[in-house]
Amino acid sequence: MDLHTLSRLNRFKEISFTLIKYGFGDLLSRLDLPDKLIFSKPSRKSPRSEDNTWKRIRYVLTDLGPTFVKFGQILSLRTDLLPPDLARELSRLQDEVQTESWEAISTQIESNLERPLDQVFAYIEPEPMAAASLAQVHRALLAADKTVVAVKVQRPGIEQVIRNDLDIMAGLARQIHERIESMALYDLPGLVRELRHMLLRELDFEREARNIRLAQSNFQGHAYIRFPRVFSEFSTSKVLIMELVHGTKLRDVGSLPPDKRLLLAQNGLRASLKQILEDGFFHADPHPGNIFVMDDGTFTMLDWGMVGRLTPETRLKLITLLEGIVDRDSEMVLEILLDFSEQETGVDIDNLHRDIIDLLDDYYSLPLAEINIGQLLSAITSVLHQYRIRIKSDLAIMIKAMVTSEGSARLLYPDLDVVAEAKPFVRRIALSKYSPAYIQRQLRKGLSNALKMQKEFPRQATTILNKLEDDQLSIRFEHRNLEGMRLTLDRIANRLTLGIITGAMVIGSSMIITTGVRPLLFGYPALGLIGYLLSACVGIWLGIDILRRKRM
Repeated sequence: MDLHTLSRLNRFKEISFTLIKYGFGDLLSRLDLPDKLIFSKPSRKSPRSEDNTWKRIRYVLTDLGPTFVKFGQILSLRTDLLPPDLARELSRLQDEVQTESWEAISTQIESNLERPLDQVFAYIEPEPMAAASLAQVHRALLAADKTVVAVKVQRPGIEQVIRNDLDIMAGLARQIHERIESMALYDLPGLVRELRHMLLRELDFEREARNIRLAQSNFQGHAYIRFPRVFSEFSTSKVLIMELVHGTKLRDVGSLPPDKRLLLAQNGLRASLKQILEDGFFHADPHPGNIFVMDDGTFTMLDWGMVGRLTPETRLKLITLLEGIVDRDSEMVLEILLDFSEQETGVDIDNLHRDIIDLLDDYYSLPLAEINIGQLLSAITSVLHQYRIRIKSDLAIMIKAMVTSEGSARLLYPDLDVVAEAKPFVRRIALSKYSPAYIQRQLRKGLSNALKMQKEFPRQATTILNKLEDDQLSIRFEHRNLEGMRLTLDRIANRLTLGIITGAMVIGSSMIITTGVRPLLFGYPALGLIGYLLSACVGIWLGIDILRRKRM
């Protein structure tokens, strides 16, 4: 491990305690961690034996705090990578944290707004309305126009805590990826990089404010959904002030009449489909806790810190994929899926095609009203996972968002026909592929690429021929993922060197003993005895290290 990682030894020790506590001590023994961590024993009791592996993983992430909780929550969005049971378990992770003191929060607000509280607020409640691992929310009254607002305040010091944990997590992920072959499929270093990207963006409240304004502009003219007004003049990267939403959480509106629940479910599903298929900008986690229903039947979506984006080309491919599913065109489905994915060499395409046909047949046997598009896409990505094929992260998050939005809609109205609601969006975007504007844009792009290639090709060909003529053309082979082998060879070489040095010290000391060279110690040459002692210490240490790692 590098010095930057070792400087966080106390946090490493806490992580090792937690892993051992929940039965993952074997994992530590396979990593190149400092000896102090390997020999440490937890002071707390082991978990109950009836807790399965997935639950114990959730307990570990919960105990380790906000960064690891967020990591688990983001991982739960990657249903294309995780076993379904683990994804479900991680989706239960909650931000169970104590609230910050009002003194710390008020100081944080004043330092970010650069003015006293009474110049901005006529009143602000010291007790928070809600508290999470990254921030907490306080109700307040603006001094200027007496608007009731929600003040979202980032916890003091949380950004540095998260950055430190991300550095530690990156080191652990890299070692697990290199040393445990069965974990290589999950690309933990890539997942940590993705987490860093998403989490640092979520810490930027100015970005969340921009996300809200962008979503609001995308829904201009749609009266069934509202967005809270953001007070940009008072908001910073660590303090977000927006209009307080008065409503009921979606999970608590089960007492509404059936017709109102049907309308609300339809509008909620349409909002998600519009975000994904039309706008390419969508709320990444539209679960019932983030959706509030107003008295007039409209609703709003909160917590826009985590969003997903799809390019126009990706949205068109997604529509083609849905068309292939509806038309039972398994070859088209397979072609688009492979285009969406990051596949390894040696994939058995024939067997993959057969498994996709079997999966589609299972869904075709269901009545249209019972087909869940998100779950179908999720099932398809699970099949890809079995063949070690990973789909791109934005698409995976989109699938999770679609699964969640369909689940929220069916929570309100179980008999909702998802396919019927999706058809208008699919038809509208499918037709856009044949619009004159789109065709003209594609022709212009193709012509531009052809002209660029025509201009560059002669020069590139000449360069290659010149190098070939001058015997300067070389082909480079790059070895990847050999870090584990390199470390193993280093360890072997170090042990062999120590063994040779120890043997040489024993022989040299023996020769000195026979000469009787002074000074003497206990009647023997002192230099020879010291050599024996050092040899014994090195030999014992080397033996303990070999036995501890169980590698003879």
